[in-house]
Amino acid sequence: MSGGIFLLVRRSLRQHAFSTLITILAVGLASGLTMSVFSIQQQSREAFSGGDVGFDAVLGARGSQLQLVLNTVFHLETSPGNIPWSVYKDLEERTAGVRLAIPYATGDNYYGYRIVGTTTKLFTDFEYRKGYPFQFADGRAFEEGYAEAVVGSYVAEQLGMQVGDHIHPSHGVNYADGHTHDDEYTVVGILEATNTPSDRVVWIPIEGIFHMDGHVLKGAGEHYEHHGTHAIPDKHKEVSAVMLAFSNPTMGMNLNQKFNMEGKDYTLAFPIGRVMLELFDKIGWVNRIFELVAYLVVLVSGAAILASIYNTINERKREFAILRALGARRRTVFSAIVLEAATIAALGSALGWCIYALVLLVASLAVRKETGVVLEVFMLHPSLYLTPLGMTLLGALTGIIPAYKAYATDVAENLVPHS
Repeated sequence: MSGGIFLLVRRSLRQHAFSTLITILAVGLASGLTMSVFSIQQQSREAFSGGDVGFDAVLGARGSQLQLVLNTVFHLETSPGNIPWSVYKDLEERTAGVRLAIPYATGDNYYGYRIVGTTTKLFTDFEYRKGYPFQFADGRAFEEGYAEAVVGSYVAEQLGMQVGDHIHPSHGVNYADGHTHDDEYTVVGILEATNTPSDRVVWIPIEGIFHMDGHVLKGAGEHYEHHGTHAIPDKHKEVSAVMLAFSNPTMGMNLNQKFNMEGKDYTLAFPIGRVMLELFDKIGWVNRIFELVAYLVVLVSGAAILASIYNTINERKREFAILRALGARRRTVFSAIVLEAATIAALGSALGWCIYALVLLVASLAVRKETGVVLEVFMLHPSLYLTPLGMTLLGALTGIIPAYKAYATDVAENLVPHS
């Protein structure tokens, strides 16, 4: 009996191949979109708020913690302001519990890619993930006091840069013709890919930022513009932020009390993951809209299965009557229609995996280009198996209505030859 049911299903799918293919495509698009929405949503949230960024906190000028994190960790925002060099030195040399303090100076770009002034500790002591320090695909780290640069892998890839190339920074975080500095830096190193925002950065010695033409320093509370090659007094230096790693978690709470609750001059973004979670909580309604759209598309695909099979029932009434006359039971006909609907949904779900992979590939390229964060196309997510199961079940449920219509086919009436 089961073999007869499968034969009926195969025959029907073959007879109505065009409408079946269209319905399978609709189901595939629906399931692929649904899987993509949930996978991208989870991966984005984890990449921006749950991942290990190597630092525990960021200290910067008084303002938004979110802006501070976006500017320094993800290189997406402008700096909220600068803080004196002395604050950085105090954290580095005289604050117990601070395992690592690295200064960042931002505000320039190279063809749209951020230029960040920092120290060699970024390449010797820092780990962008636990156990993963920066590695060089070619060359070496820059040396302090020299006009040298280290280029992230994505920048080198997109601009075709090599060790030995020369670059001229442009003022501001967005590239514009006519705002290029005369200062020249030699590329001495190209980093291996880290799949983090660091891949989209050009790193130079922080002294290079201080000495760059047109840069005005206000560390001492007065305007100071450097001219010549002599050393700049520390009192005039200032940084955009200090990136901090702690030897114990209580240090973060202590500095949070000192800077955020008791102080009025600086802002400590701590912990970084919590700051980013607040962003996702604020835009959570956007995710809910995408989820709603995905659910509606699933319902539409279910309606497409229903319409596709239901519209064939009238022309198949004589076929069902003959089957019944030959001994087929009502439940056999009923089961065949339900199985046919479920099969269409299952085939569509299989196509949905291909569509999901295509959508994730395009999305990952776009996200990497804009943020440096890499989405994993083949990362396992519950939606990758729950969606096909749900679509197959939905297909079977939508097949009940046309199956009932086939079940109720009158044998005598439909065996009468058509005149």
